[in-house]
Amino acid sequence: MIETRILKNPTAEDFSVAGDLIREGKLVAFPTETVYGLGADGFNAKACDKIFAVKERPADNPLIEHVCSLEMVDRVAREIPLAAEKLFAAFSPGPLTLILKKRPEIPSEVTAGLDTVGVRFPDHDFARAFIKAADTPIAAPSANISGRPSPTTAQAVFEDLHNKIPMIIDGGDCNFGLESTIVDCTSEIPTILRPGAITREMLVEILGEVQIDSALKDSDAVPKAPGMKYRHYAPRAALKLFNQDSLDEVIFTVKNFNRVGLLASSETLEKIPAKISFNYGSRHDLRSIAANLYEGLRFFDDQEVDLIFAEETVETGLGFAIMNRLRKASSNDF
Repeated sequence: MIETRILKNPTAEDFSVAGDLIREGKLVAFPTETVYGLGADGFNAKACDKIFAVKERPADNPLIEHVCSLEMVDRVAREIPLAAEKLFAAFSPGPLTLILKKRPEIPSEVTAGLDTVGVRFPDHDFARAFIKAADTPIAAPSANISGRPSPTTAQAVFEDLHNKIPMIIDGGDCNFGLESTIVDCTSEIPTILRPGAITREMLVEILGEVQIDSALKDSDAVPKAPGMKYRHYAPRAALKLFNQDSLDEVIFTVKNFNRVGLLASSETLEKIPAKISFNYGSRHDLRSIAANLYEGLRFFDDQEVDLIFAEETVETGLGFAIMNRLRKASSNDF
């Protein structure tokens, strides 16, 4: 069993210690502007194997290499096409991951045997200080048990991974609350593999033409990103989506059954006196909903509910990413 240390208000010395742990082949959880990551030396295959073991993560689900500068991108990618250069210039540091051709030094454990690698330059001072101290790209997925809602606080990381990793760097609440947008820049037309805070509309403004992976629109299609085929972000209870057209069913259920949770907007909660509810923000503030979504899903785990009703959002802009996460979290038992 490993004693897990949480670093609050980390100093330069603390980051140096975190960097030493990475060089020793150990794991460190760290904050980003999206969610907390579980990091290892991006060139150390054995260390990256530990990520899969600790998270109980499928081996065919690649990791993302995190860098602290655009110069560090060259250490992991052998080609940076023009589209990628434009996107790095426009959105880095920020909540964006670009799929690029990998250098041969990148272990196959990181890329699940693919010839490509995801590269991200996070917009969080602590993340960049940690990567700089480690002096290596940091391979990292979200710092949670696979399938669970991603952690947006250090405490959420601790709940999932305490006694499994030596250190968690506490950077407070994550700003965006949803994982980064993933764009495949190796295809002729850049393709969104996972939606996030960098929306399709924003990408089109820079590139002119951007595709959306068919699996994001068709549940029967095979996703280009291997990890997207799995159920993610799931609370322990069954989750069912609803909209304003199905309010009568929600009202009936929460009135007649005790262990029912309601994840909804402030506007909807004014209409439904649910006993167990979580307000994810105004339906007119998608940024707030995204930031609160995973915290809400974890809240219902603590309440030990049997069923969660989750309110849908619009599917434009950031709403596309929110609905992607809600559908991934929802149960197929209905």
